[in-house]
Amino acid sequence: MSQALFAAQAWLPDGWAQDVRVDIGDDGLVSGVAANAPADGAERLAGPLIPGMPNLHSHAFQRAMAGLTGAGGPQGDNFWAWRACMYRFLERLTPDDLETIAAQLYVEMLERGYTTVGEFHYLHHDVDGRPYADPAETALRVVAAAGETGIGLRLLPVFYAHAGFGGEPPADGQRRFVCDLDGYARLAERCAQVTAIGFAPHSLRAVTPDELQAILALRAAMSAQAPVHIHAAEQTREVDDCLEWSGQRPVEWLLWNAPLDRHWCLVHATHMRELEAAALASHGAVAGLCPSTEADLGDGLFNAEPFLLAGGHIGIGGDSHVGTDPFAELRLFEYGQRLVRRRRNLFERREGRSVGAALYRAAASGGAQALGFAAGAIAPGLRADLVVLDPDDPALAGHRGDRWLDAAIFGPARRPVRDVMVGGRWRVREGRHPQAEATFARYRATLRRLVA
Repeated sequence: MSQALFAAQAWLPDGWAQDVRVDIGDDGLVSGVAANAPADGAERLAGPLIPGMPNLHSHAFQRAMAGLTGAGGPQGDNFWAWRACMYRFLERLTPDDLETIAAQLYVEMLERGYTTVGEFHYLHHDVDGRPYADPAETALRVVAAAGETGIGLRLLPVFYAHAGFGGEPPADGQRRFVCDLDGYARLAERCAQVTAIGFAPHSLRAVTPDELQAILALRAAMSAQAPVHIHAAEQTREVDDCLEWSGQRPVEWLLWNAPLDRHWCLVHATHMRELEAAALASHGAVAGLCPSTEADLGDGLFNAEPFLLAGGHIGIGGDSHVGTDPFAELRLFEYGQRLVRRRRNLFERREGRSVGAALYRAAASGGAQALGFAAGAIAPGLRADLVVLDPDDPALAGHRGDRWLDAAIFGPARRPVRDVMVGGRWRVREGRHPQAEATFARYRATLRRLVA
């Protein structure tokens, strides 16, 4: 049913406004926004109102791996060793486990201010690699977890066929991921029956050029405007292997051989040279940054300056979910750039403007673009994906306007979010999801068995 909210302060596309009434239709979209308006029976909010944040890149099952990959060694660790641990973890994971883990993750994400998620889903088959009777068995568990918790979902079924560039046969540890093209088409069609989907060729090391073209042809036949997400240039070894295979770097290869546009998201895109970064920006594609995971895996730092100076779009994702806080992801992104360049406040180049506000707006807009949702701002026609900040959090107390966002991102705030609405429905009130306790009880029991 339609409803109305009243915020003493709300962050609109042109800045902060006072006494803002937000009308929401039965379809979960904002139908009207008026500043300096009377409340007239609208629900009065307990804090400043901002848009919800999209999480554009998620591997939900990896939430249960947090804390399991911290063993050191004389030579240190790397992404490839971490990946071997991930393969071993999957040897016991059932569809029930996946649904439980995803539900726990989505509750955590909602409580911290994420309102939508792009689930980059590649765990397709049983533990022995055989397909389930329903090709979308595990994907449907992700859909069920999103439905139970109320987070907005863009399911991104992944095509994954090879262990390395040039069509290298898959490794045994990848048996739960691999598809052929016919199987992927059945999977995508089944998923599209139950939820909004995009298309996710895993990476250039897992998908041949011919397979990539076949996936794009399937997309053209099913939904030509659907998002396309692909891992690219996350690791220096990936760049080196791509050069050996093709003579080009991963992003460079995509720029020359794929129809990149605003519907594409290149996840990580960490190791780009300046010309690659500027060219990618010119195509309108989103760079999907996952700062906490990229730090955890030792990936490296995104080459932000040339990309942003060329007008590039960014969004943030949780990836392996060693972090589930969008404010912390934005802080880590900015801090990484500061450490490299040994300067402060790099994201905002305009004199006197808020870095926190610029970061948040860019990530909200870019994340919505990457997921193909009309969201990322408080405006008529967009999804009512909204966050009420908690003015009683000690880090936010005493601030106003853009300083709320600076404090939430760069201050010591642990729980700056009070209430969260997704598609016109409240999912978090007073910092707590109503199913948090029951969801966590199931998750804890599942984790005890998995790590025994």
